[in-house]
Amino acid sequence: MGAKTPDGHQQGPNESAAHSTIASINPPKPAAASGLLQGTLEGEDEDGDDDDAKCGADGEVTDAKEGQKKKRKRNKKKKGKVPVHQTIPPRVALSNLFPDMQFPAGEVVNRVVEENLQRTTAEEIRHQAILDDMDDEFLSDYRKAAEVHRQVRKHVQTIAKPGITMTELAQEIEDGVRALVGHPGLETGDALRAGMGFPTGLCLNHIAAHWTPNFGNKEVVLKNDDVLKIDFGVHVGGRIVDSAFTLAFNPVYDPLLEAVRATTNTGLKEAGVDARMDHLSEVMQEVMESHEVEIEGKTVPVKAVRNITGHNILRYKIHGDKQVPFYKTKTNQRMEEGDIFAIETFGTTGKARMMDDIGIYGYGRNQNVSTAGLHHASAKSLLKTIDANFGSIVFAKRYLERIGVKNYHLGMRSLVQHGVVESYAPLVDIPGSYVAQFEHTVLLRPNCKEIVSRGDDY
Repeated sequence: MGAKTPDGHQQGPNESAAHSTIASINPPKPAAASGLLQGTLEGEDEDGDDDDAKCGADGEVTDAKEGQKKKRKRNKKKKGKVPVHQTIPPRVALSNLFPDMQFPAGEVVNRVVEENLQRTTAEEIRHQAILDDMDDEFLSDYRKAAEVHRQVRKHVQTIAKPGITMTELAQEIEDGVRALVGHPGLETGDALRAGMGFPTGLCLNHIAAHWTPNFGNKEVVLKNDDVLKIDFGVHVGGRIVDSAFTLAFNPVYDPLLEAVRATTNTGLKEAGVDARMDHLSEVMQEVMESHEVEIEGKTVPVKAVRNITGHNILRYKIHGDKQVPFYKTKTNQRMEEGDIFAIETFGTTGKARMMDDIGIYGYGRNQNVSTAGLHHASAKSLLKTIDANFGSIVFAKRYLERIGVKNYHLGMRSLVQHGVVESYAPLVDIPGSYVAQFEHTVLLRPNCKEIVSRGDDY
């Protein structure tokens, strides 16, 4: 989910930065990743012994080896565990596929640590607090969310074909995510345990980000000449994996997709502890704008979008306080150990500056704004529902309606007017242009970085 650059964001020259040597390590998948679980052996009783006792005429059992009589023991066999496979569409919870809770790692790249780095005492305290949060539960939650994303998007790539509606596609994604994390999100608070990290983004052509189907709107059908961005998030315990990809069915758009994919991969390569955002922004723009695409006989340069950026991710909050621009930008921000980043890039054949469009993509709770000014009972009641079911996670209108909330429009209007809830509009380039997007989530762990959402598809 892209972060919109604030107005007045300065842009200027860039300074060079030294790079750390990295080595790629990809741990093998655990056996459970295949979806198969081994059962007990056939022909053994519950003690693990073979059935080699003989039954006597008096109803007692004579042991074949010792010749002693003993009472008949019922031959109880353990039922073998049925091998578990992921279904099509994916609906088997990952807790059944990975009973040991050991989820596959993403792409792991080692970090070379410079021994002469110094930190002040205050920085050390903050740094240690971040590292303490990156425990086994942290990794397990992130890897589970990433595996859910991989399995769901693998299915989505087989059904996202011309003729499918955006409502059908969003429903498949969201049903798959909720089934695999094992939390349908219908009971109060269940969606806060695990589920959607933000509303499913399904953006066509010149729409760059923040569009999702909502009940009552005109249905949109995917066409052969469309460029479709699919951007969805999965969270487990508030650990959000944000990843996106683009599909195009007309090969004329392949160079556009390749430009954006290459730019995202460049950002992932350059990302790391102490990496400077101004350096990343320059090298990513250079990669993006080295490409061009031919549309209707006209050669068009691929441009890096100016006012959307990647971003860091906080617990239960998709947009943190750091931005990762992919257009040459003057900033003193750096990446730090313990940060989680969504490295995403957008390339366009249009003006490269996005504008707000008509409509609502979703809503997000602003926890820094006081609720003292709220007077409408409908607003107060709706806010309680939002806090109990979504917290600071961005949600769509249909998510409210799914849990049975009705007649919420007046209350929502009041919440937005008071700044207690923020609304997000679709972001668009000029009509007739085409925008592509690719995105991955990377964890900056103490001794390495892990591109946790990486798969064999992108």
